[in-house]
Amino acid sequence: MRNTIIEKAKSLFIEHGYRGLSMREIAEKVGVSKPALYYHFKNKEELFSAVLKNGLEEIGRMIDTINNQPVTSYEKLSLFMKYVLTQPTEQRAVIRLGTQEFTQLSIASRQIFDESYYNQFTGKLSTMIQTGIEDGEFREMDTNIAIWGLLGLLYPYMYPNHFGLSALSADKIELIISMYMKGIQKG
Repeated sequence: MRNTIIEKAKSLFIEHGYRGLSMREIAEKVGVSKPALYYHFKNKEELFSAVLKNGLEEIGRMIDTINNQPVTSYEKLSLFMKYVLTQPTEQRAVIRLGTQEFTQLSIASRQIFDESYYNQFTGKLSTMIQTGIEDGEFREMDTNIAIWGLLGLLYPYMYPNHFGLSALSADKIELIISMYMKGIQKG
């Protein structure tokens, strides 16, 4: 039941934002009683945090899967970008939701989110890029700038309203990957 609530609440938070929903509305739309919702989550912040945590863990697992493949750092980073850009719009929107709405959370919850965001997402990407630098595939650079450049390029595709529910075409995905990768490649 907890996972069902998280999945349904994810859609609601993406559609309405954190402030746009009450626990009563979430319970109604999820199809559970308020007491049942409160049994699993003590408040809206805990539920929202669980939605973000699930999204980050999923991304972290995918990055781990990609990192375990016997391919170059260039190929790993390209696979990551393809993964993000081929995800259903709602899944891509969870990343945007976390970075945009986490200011609504308490300081303690924000710190937990920041740690998870780094451990599951940006830290793993940093390691991927650093390995590419050390292997001579990528030019010498600040990996934080490389990551923020990457996320800046991907960020518009994390808005359901910008591109609708349809998937990006393969040629658009390849163009996006090429634009980024040509910027970080060595020589």
